[in-house]
Amino acid sequence: MWRNTRMVVLTAICAALYAAILIPFKVVPLIPGITEFRPANAIPVVCSFLFGPAAAWGSAFGNLIGDFFGGLGPGDFFGFLGNLFYGLVPYLVWEAVTDASPVPRSAGGWIGLLLVIALAAMLCATVVGWGLNLLGFHPFTVLGTIALINNLVVAVILSPFLLALLHPRIRRARLLYRDLLGPRRPIPRARAVIGIALLVLGTAGAFCAGELIAGGFWVAPWATHRTPSAAFEVGVGLLPLLALAVAGLALL
Repeated sequence: MWRNTRMVVLTAICAALYAAILIPFKVVPLIPGITEFRPANAIPVVCSFLFGPAAAWGSAFGNLIGDFFGGLGPGDFFGFLGNLFYGLVPYLVWEAVTDASPVPRSAGGWIGLLLVIALAAMLCATVVGWGLNLLGFHPFTVLGTIALINNLVVAVILSPFLLALLHPRIRRARLLYRDLLGPRRPIPRARAVIGIALLVLGTAGAFCAGELIAGGFWVAPWATHRTPSAAFEVGVGLLPLLALAVAGLALL
């Protein structure tokens, strides 16, 4: 995509739009200095279905720009990574499963769209919660949970409406990522199934493990060293599960 001028421009537009909506809500913190009420969280999902990889990079850079106005720190790396996945998962998973439009027209379409949004929201929240707990800033039970709810509620409410409004117009303008980059080479069905299975198992497993380890209900056998903030237990305990999720994305 970096050799396509229009995709680069769309990356900048996605980043600017995301940051422009994030910044005003810095005055409504949920965890001061870490996260805030974020109605902008629908933007990565919507742009992912429209602009594909441009949305993934735009979400990552847009979140970094927004973080700059709240004060940059080492935890912003994990915000960058989490938002990269947040904009990457929707279009990759949807394209691996179906050629249909992401605008729901049936009960099955609605269920599929909501499941994809939930998966993207959970992976983003898991990466952010894991990273900040690894650094010893906030426990996963606090940040991971708040990030998931923040992502999920906003995206589920706003994304279908925005997709119904924007997708037909972007398609007529021939600015969808498939129009700009051409159709992707189809991947074998078995590979798609394995990729999605690894992504779902890794994401859900990592989130649940983070909640259990940080809450003191479980210790991963490969991370039994005890630390006051559970930084080691969560940081090392979630690594294999997150690796499964990343492997699933790589297959897609």
